Amino acid sequence: MFPWNMFPFTKDMKDSLQKMKPDEINNYVQDLIGKIMPNNMGDMMNNQDLFRNFQTSDTKQRSANVLNSTAFETHDYVFVRIPIRNEEWLNQLRLYHTSNQLIVEHIPDREDSNTITLPAIVKKKGGTANYKDGVLEIKIPKNIDMQYSQIDVTEIL
Repeated sequence: MFPWNMFPFTKDMKDSLQKMKPDEINNYVQDLIGKIMPNNMGDMMNNQDLFRNFQTSDTKQRSANVLNSTAFETHDYVFVRIPIRNEEWLNQLRLYHTSNQLIVEHIPDREDSNTITLPAIVKKKGGTANYKDGVLEIKIPKNIDMQYSQIDVTEIL
């Protein structure tokens, strides 16, 4: 349970905080944190090496699975181009899409799944994929959604 009784919630708190200098506020907050947190937790919070190890390994794993794809839109279609380094990928590859994402599974490895955010909303049907000169091109028709809904704003007193 949080020790709420350690905080000075009084009517004069606003006045006293406005009169304090930034250095005094900083010292006050550091003192409170030191009282609330155990000594060994303070050491953990200052140890940035732990966080650096997580970030680098996670970044390496993501960059290995990312496809060098490009997505762009024209007036009628959304195109996604994915360079294919190995033609055997075409036999194991699976493509799915939602209204705003393309999901590419089983490349480069069998257990990989990559999600590409599309630049526009697309229709459910009508997508095609063609392979030529080492590039897989996916073409999906755009969906023009002109349905607007008005939101009423009410004043809360």
